[in-house]
Amino acid sequence: MIEFLGGTALEAAAPYILLALGLTLLIACGNWLVSGSVQLARHFKVSTFIVGLTVTAYGTSAPEMFISVGAAIDGAHDIALGTILGSNIANIGCILAVVAIAATIPVRNKAVALDLAVMFGVTVLFLFLGIDGAVTRLGGLLLVSILIAYTAWSIMRARKTAGEKTTEPASMRPWVAALVVLGALVGLYFSAGWFVSGARAVALQWGVSDRVIAISVVAVGTSMPELVVSLIAAFKKEADLSIGNIIGSNMFNIAGVLGVTAVVRTLPTGERLVFASDMAWLLGISLALLLAMLPLSRGIISRWKGGALFALFAVYIFVLYAGG
Repeated sequence: MIEFLGGTALEAAAPYILLALGLTLLIACGNWLVSGSVQLARHFKVSTFIVGLTVTAYGTSAPEMFISVGAAIDGAHDIALGTILGSNIANIGCILAVVAIAATIPVRNKAVALDLAVMFGVTVLFLFLGIDGAVTRLGGLLLVSILIAYTAWSIMRARKTAGEKTTEPASMRPWVAALVVLGALVGLYFSAGWFVSGARAVALQWGVSDRVIAISVVAVGTSMPELVVSLIAAFKKEADLSIGNIIGSNMFNIAGVLGVTAVVRTLPTGERLVFASDMAWLLGISLALLLAMLPLSRGIISRWKGGALFALFAVYIFVLYAGG
C-alpha cells in the first residue's frame, strides 16, 4: 500500500498536477499581461473596442503562443496545431457562449463588421495554406505580415476617432505596467512548458491522440484568460471589449500564433481529411457567431443564442472524442 501511494499513484497523478500548475500560472500570467498591456494602451488613449481587439486579445492569446511555439520546437505538431484550432472554436462556442448566457451582449460598434470579415479572411487563408499538408515558413511570414498590417491599421483607425469617445485614464505608471508585462511573459514561458508536458502525458493515459487533447483540454484551458476578461467586461457593461476580445483573439491565434509557429518551424497539418474536417467546424462556428450578431449595427447576442453556440460546441467535442 505504501508503495502504491508513494509510487504508482503519484506517477499517475503527476500529469494532472503539471496541468493544474501550468493552467493556474497561465491564467494568472495572462491576466497580468492583459492588465499591464491595457494600462500601456490607455496612455495612448485608444477606445475599449480597439483595446479589446488588439492589446487585450493578443495578451489573452499569449498562452496559446507559448504553448504552440514550444510544442512545435519539441516536435509535438498535433498539440501546436490543435491548440490553435481548438482555441478559436472554444473562444466562440464556449467562452463567448458562456458570457452571453451570463450577461446578454449587445452589438453596438459598427466597426465589428469589417473586423469579422478580416477574421473570416485569415481563417480561409489558413485553410488554403495548410490543406497540402503543412504551413511553411513562407506561409507563416505571410500571416505575420497580415497581422502587423492589420494591427497598425486598427490603431491608426482608433487614433482618428479617439476624440469621439472617452477612454478610461491609466491607473498605472508606464514603467510599472512594462514590468508587469515582462514578468507575465516570463511566467507564461515556464507555465506553458508544464502545461504541454502534462497534456501529452494525459493523452497517453487516456489512450487518445495529442490532437484530441490539444483541441479540447489544452484549447479550453488556454482560453480561460479570454473567459475571465470577457466576463468582467460584460458585467461592467463593456460589451465592445468582450466582442473585440474574442474576434481579436481568433485573429491573433491564426495570424500571430500560427504564423510565428510556422516561421520557427514548418508546421505539418496532418491528414488532409482530418484537417479539412477541423477547419469546417471552425468556419461553421465562426459563421454561427456572425448569424448570432445580426444585424451588426444594432444586434444582440441573447442568452438563447449563447446556449445555441454552446450546444454546437458540445456536439463538436462529442464528435471529436467519438472519433478518438
